[in-house]
Amino acid sequence: MAIALGKLKRFTRFISYTLLVLFLTALTQIGGVVLLLASILKYRIKNRLLGNTPILFFGLYLASTFLIVPYLAPLFGREKVNHFAATPTNYVTVLLNRNYIKPGLNDLLIRTLHQLQSSNSDVQLHYLDANFPFIDKFPLLPHLSHSDGKKIDLSLVYQTPKGTISQKQKSRSGYGVFAGPKDHEYDQIARCKSDGFIQYDYPKYVTFGKVNDKLEFSELGTSQLIKAILKQPELGKLFIEPHLKTRLNLNHNKIRYHGCRAVRHDDHIHLQL
Repeated sequence: MAIALGKLKRFTRFISYTLLVLFLTALTQIGGVVLLLASILKYRIKNRLLGNTPILFFGLYLASTFLIVPYLAPLFGREKVNHFAATPTNYVTVLLNRNYIKPGLNDLLIRTLHQLQSSNSDVQLHYLDANFPFIDKFPLLPHLSHSDGKKIDLSLVYQTPKGTISQKQKSRSGYGVFAGPKDHEYDQIARCKSDGFIQYDYPKYVTFGKVNDKLEFSELGTSQLIKAILKQPELGKLFIEPHLKTRLNLNHNKIRYHGCRAVRHDDHIHLQL
């Protein structure tokens, strides 16, 4: 009986460990490998404190994220988002290595910023998820397409009740607070949900907390941002919800509808090379 219980405990630990490795890999791309390395080093380090697996993991992970990965990513044709051009809505994006793009996309962001500045706009670029640093077709969950370094999500633009452009957002993650359709606007969200695509609405569960309740969606600011992006020849496609395309009077063949299999795009702008 004791032997059987011992085997069951070892099996349970193995399954739990494997699931943790898979979770960290899906979340950060490098986390699973770092955990395996920390587990190996644990048995080679005599010091009880330094040999603690969680301490080893976090130390190795931070060192890898900030000192190693940025220098290896160019071997895969990627680099970090240029923070002169666009700042992260939440720095957890950087910590999780979800801030890597092709150099051409950095060029697009820089020229978009210059375009906004030349028109004396107060709008700045704030980015959400981009891509992992390594390997094409490695999925950046829960996104369907952020797997080749060519995609990035930008935050919508908000303003104060007095109409002043704000650099703040309405959720901690940048996702999940929607500029939904008005009564007279076409409701693609309701259509997708009624067709059984229940995931379409899921970003409302990943806000990680709503903030700045008094801010309002800025039609002027968001329109200025999108029009500046559309002027960049490197742009391949831009996704935004149909009711916002109509509301902002945007007519361009690079503005596409992403389909019901994705999620709604009235909380962010998706663009790609």
